[in-house]
Amino acid sequence: MKFTLSWLKDHLETDASLDEIVERLTSIGLEVEHVDDKASLKPFVIARVLTAVQHPDADRLRVLTVDTGDGKPPVQVVCGAPNARAGMIGAFAAPGTYVPGIDVTLTVGKIRGVESHGMMCSERELELSDEHDGIIDLPEDAPVGTSFAAYAHLDDPVIEINLTPNRPDATSVYGIARDLAASGLGRLVGGAIMPHVGNGMCPVKVTIEAPELCPGFALNLVKGVKNGPSPKWLQQRLIAIGLRPISALVDITNYVTFDRGRPLHVFDAGKVAGNLVVRRARDGEKVLALDGREYTLTPEMCVIADDNGVESIAGIMGGERSGCDENTTDVLIESALWDPITTARTGRALGIITDARYRFERGVDPEFMVPGVELATRLVLDFCGGTPTEIEVAGYAGHQPKIVSFPLSEVKRLTGIDVPTAESLDILTRLGFRPEGSGDVVNIAVPSWRPDVDGKADLVEEVMRIHGVDNIASQPLGAHDAVNGKILTTLQIRTRAAKRALAVRGMMEAVTWSFIPARHAELFGGQASLKLANPIAADMSDMRPSLLPGLIAAAQRNADKGIGDVALFEVSGTYEGDGADQQRRVAAGVRRGTAKLDGSGRNWAGNSGPVGVFDAKADAIAALEACGAPVERLQIEAGGPSWYHPGRSGTIKLGPKTVLGTFGEFHPKTLEGLDVSGPLCGFEVYVDAVPEPKAKPTKTKPRLDLSAFQAVKRDFAFVVDKAVEAGTLVRAALAADKKLVTGVSVFDVFEGASLGEGKKSIAIEVSIQPVEKTLTDEDFEALAKRIVENVGKQTGGVLRA
Repeated sequence: MKFTLSWLKDHLETDASLDEIVERLTSIGLEVEHVDDKASLKPFVIARVLTAVQHPDADRLRVLTVDTGDGKPPVQVVCGAPNARAGMIGAFAAPGTYVPGIDVTLTVGKIRGVESHGMMCSERELELSDEHDGIIDLPEDAPVGTSFAAYAHLDDPVIEINLTPNRPDATSVYGIARDLAASGLGRLVGGAIMPHVGNGMCPVKVTIEAPELCPGFALNLVKGVKNGPSPKWLQQRLIAIGLRPISALVDITNYVTFDRGRPLHVFDAGKVAGNLVVRRARDGEKVLALDGREYTLTPEMCVIADDNGVESIAGIMGGERSGCDENTTDVLIESALWDPITTARTGRALGIITDARYRFERGVDPEFMVPGVELATRLVLDFCGGTPTEIEVAGYAGHQPKIVSFPLSEVKRLTGIDVPTAESLDILTRLGFRPEGSGDVVNIAVPSWRPDVDGKADLVEEVMRIHGVDNIASQPLGAHDAVNGKILTTLQIRTRAAKRALAVRGMMEAVTWSFIPARHAELFGGQASLKLANPIAADMSDMRPSLLPGLIAAAQRNADKGIGDVALFEVSGTYEGDGADQQRRVAAGVRRGTAKLDGSGRNWAGNSGPVGVFDAKADAIAALEACGAPVERLQIEAGGPSWYHPGRSGTIKLGPKTVLGTFGEFHPKTLEGLDVSGPLCGFEVYVDAVPEPKAKPTKTKPRLDLSAFQAVKRDFAFVVDKAVEAGTLVRAALAADKKLVTGVSVFDVFEGASLGEGKKSIAIEVSIQPVEKTLTDEDFEALAKRIVENVGKQTGGVLRA
C-alpha cells in the first residue's frame, strides 16, 4: 500500500514530522517497507537561460548564461544538450550539488577551456525518467528561483507499508490516518461526505440473481459529462503510487479505491443495453476485459451483465465493451459488495491481479457502499460536470455489527501489559469500536470496516498495538533453584531424534507437499474424506495418507536429472481422516538405485547391488530405536500394505496389536501408478505409536547387574527348511539360557544345492555374558548343546557340518 505524505495529511491533521509518522506506523503494526522522499532533489532550482552561444572549441557544446533567480549576476554554464536555447526555463544545479542520476557532486570546472559554474539538468540526471536527449524544458510560467522539486511536486514523500491480510481497513489512506489519529499522532479529518441532490430516479435498474455472491449493489447515472484529463494534483498522486493516469472518470475510481478503500467501476451508459443483472457466469461464457484479454468464465464466477451479455467480472475487472473513453457523455457509477471467497477464487482461476480484487477478497466496508458512490459522483461533477440522478440501491439489508464479549482482564493476561480499564476502552473507542455496558466484562460492537475482529483476543491486540508494545518493560530471565523440566514434548524429541538417526545413515531430508494427486492417494489407502474442498491445483486434490508418494516422486525427479542413486527421508504428518485426532506423526524414507548405507555404490565383492527390503528394514529399525522403541522386543511379520511387494515386505509390531511400521520393496503396480522406475524400497514408522518409556526414579541408583567377567561371542550355523523364519530361530536361541545369552543376531543366510532340496542355512552370532563365574570349556559346551537342542526342537534345524 503506497501513499504520499500530503495525501495522508488530507485526512490527518498533525504537526508530526515524516520520521515520527514512519516510526508510529511501524509501532502500531503497519510496518513501513520504504520511504521515497526525493531529498536529493531539494537543492535544484528553476532557472532561465538568458543567452546561448556556440562554444569556441567544441561543435556540440554551448555556453549559456543562466539567471537562477537569486538576485545575483547570471552564471556561466557549459551545456551539451541539443535543445539548449535562449529563453528556455529548466532545472539548474549549482556547484556543490549532488546529481543522483550521474552520481557526481558538482564543482566549478573548465570544459574545453571555458569555466562552467553548475549544470542544466535532464530528467535522467534527476532520476525522473530515462530521457537524456535534452535538458528539462519547463513552461514559460514556471517560477524562476523557486525549488524545482516543490514546483514538480517531487518534495512529497511516498510511503509504502506492508499490509497483513487481516487488515482490510488499512488498504485506504483514510484508514491509515484513522489508526494514526487513534494512536495520538493527530486528528482525523475529511471523513464527511455530503449526499448529492439527484434529478429523478436512475433509469437503469439492477437485479441480483445471486445474492450469496453480491449482498448489495449501488448505482448512479450522471448525464452530460465531459471526460478529459483529470486535474494535475490527482494525476501526480496516482503517478506517485505507481498508477498511470487515463482519464478523469477512470482516475476518479482509482483515487477512491486508494483514498477510501472502496473499489468502483464506471460504465459508459450509452453502451449498456437495458438493465443490469448480477448473476453467475454461464459455462464457457467469454468477456473481453479492460486489459485487452479475453477470459472464459465458469458458473463459479460472478458477473455483471446487460442484455448484450457480460459487462464486468464482478469485483475484479470491467469489460472493454462498456468502458469509458473521451466520447463518453453519460456514465454509470457502480459500487457493490462482492463475496470475498468468490472474488479470490475467480481472480486466481483467471490469473487477474487488480487493486479491486486485492480489497474485495479481504473485505471492504459494507457501510461505505453508498457513500462511495456519493464521493465518486461529487468528484465527477467537479471534474467533468453533468447532472446526477438518485442512487439506485439493490439487495443491501444494512450492516449488523458483531458484538464481542470482552473481559477487560484479558489485556493483562494475554499481553502482560497493565493497561488501565479506562485507557483500554478509550483506545477501542478511538479506533471506532463501541463499548456497551460497564463492569469487568464489556460488550464491544465491532465497526463495519473491521471484518477481521471476531473475538476477545483480537480486541486485546488492538489495545496492545495502540498502547505500544515498546511499553513492555524488559525483564531479565529469573533464576531457578532447580533443574528445569524438559521444554520439548515427547513427540518433538522423537522427531528430532529420528531425523538425526536417518541423516547419520546417509539419507537426505526432504520436505514434500501435504497435498498429493487423487490417484496417488488411492494407491496408498486414501479416503474420500481426505479430498480438499478448494485445492490449490488439480494435482494437489487430496491430503496425503502417506509420506511415501511425495518421497518417491522426489526420488524420481532426481533420477530424471541424472542422480539415480538417492536416499531421502521425511518426518512429518500424514492424515487418516478430517479430524485433528486422525493425524499421525510418521518417519519415512526411500532408497533408489544402489543407494546403500555406505553411499559409495561399491562393496568388497564388487559393485553394490540394488537396494532391497533389508535396506528398508534397517532404516526402519534405526528410526524406531532413535525414538526409544524397545528394539529387542520388536516382532517382524512377513508382508505389508498393498503398495509393497507381497514377498519382499514386512510389518514391525510390538505385541500382537501395536503396529510400529512397515517396510519393503514397492509393488510394480505401485511404481507404474506413480509413473516412476526402480529399484526402489522404503519404509514408514509411526513415531506417535511408540509407547512412552516407563518413569525413571528421580534419584540415580547404582546398577547391580553389571558383570565383572568378559563377554564371549560364539557363532552357529543351522540348516533349516526354507519356510523357517530367521526370527523364530533367533528366539529359540535366546530361550536356551535367558541368564547367560544376552543377544542373538543373524549375520548370514545361504541357500545352495549342497544343503539339499528346500533347505537353507542361517548363521547366528550368540552373545554370552558370564555373571557369577568365569565359564569353563565344559560350561560353554553345555550351553552350546542347549542352544542346538532348543533350536532343533522349535525349528527342526540341525547344526551345519
